[in-house]
Amino acid sequence: MAKYIVKRLIISVLTILVLCTVVFFAIKFIPGDPFSGPEYTEQMRQQLHELYGYDKPVWQQYLSYMGNLLHGDLGISVYYRGRAVVDIIAGAFPQSLDLGLRALITATVVGIGLGILAALNRKKPLDYISIIIAIIGISIPSFVVASLLQYVLAIVFPIFPVARYTSFAHTILPTIALALPTIARFSRFMRTSMLEVIDSDFVKTARSKGLKKRQIIFSHEVRNSLLPLLSILGPTTASLLMGSFVVESIFAIPGLGNYFVESINTQDYSLIMGLTIFYGVFLVTINFVIDILYGVVDPRIRLGGNKNG
Repeated sequence: MAKYIVKRLIISVLTILVLCTVVFFAIKFIPGDPFSGPEYTEQMRQQLHELYGYDKPVWQQYLSYMGNLLHGDLGISVYYRGRAVVDIIAGAFPQSLDLGLRALITATVVGIGLGILAALNRKKPLDYISIIIAIIGISIPSFVVASLLQYVLAIVFPIFPVARYTSFAHTILPTIALALPTIARFSRFMRTSMLEVIDSDFVKTARSKGLKKRQIIFSHEVRNSLLPLLSILGPTTASLLMGSFVVESIFAIPGLGNYFVESINTQDYSLIMGLTIFYGVFLVTINFVIDILYGVVDPRIRLGGNKNG
């Protein structure tokens, strides 16, 4: 197990290193300049370039940036003058984390529940309803769902607040909008996985032994169907916990997504790089944890490197 953890750790560190390098050079070679607006004189541009280190060769900027990263320094925001990117992330992340946790819990409970019900009622009305919900959830983009929820349930029928994130009522619409695609993904994945388990030999053997139906469903079918779900849980969890850029913007939630959209509009390179790297590191970390859990649950993974090993 220790060898497996070390291997996954090395892969994760290399992934983060490549990510930081690609993000840095991608930003540097994007056309444009955060100080190219008409409000800046040539002298002001030169002073700001010196202040942010943009006047140095790219390779020197890269070495300096990577050195600062090792100390947890993501630079200073260009748009929010005097504010460190780390401080902006620290202030915005709790909002995204709260929304993401609500969406993750909702998607897990509803999605897995729908998938189980659909598999147990194969080719029945409940199964078809579950499939329709999954198709709608996957086909319609989050910004469309968010806008429709906002228009119908906050404007036409003023049941919930239109925007902001200051009370429980404010969290309901953005949680549904963010969770719906994941509900669809989880329900389809769970349905497919459970149908495979239901038709497996060990389930047929359990039935032939006369075990109770409830025991077969929860101890054999559901339990074994959940294992493959771990393979998509990592990226999904990271995506939800980091918050949706579009959903946060539509509902005016002061989370990471809102800052990311604004950083692109204002060409705040420091903030764009900081948020992208933070998201990437968060995703790699979540995947690392999921890989370890997967290795604990299924020993074939850590012993052979794959399910057939």
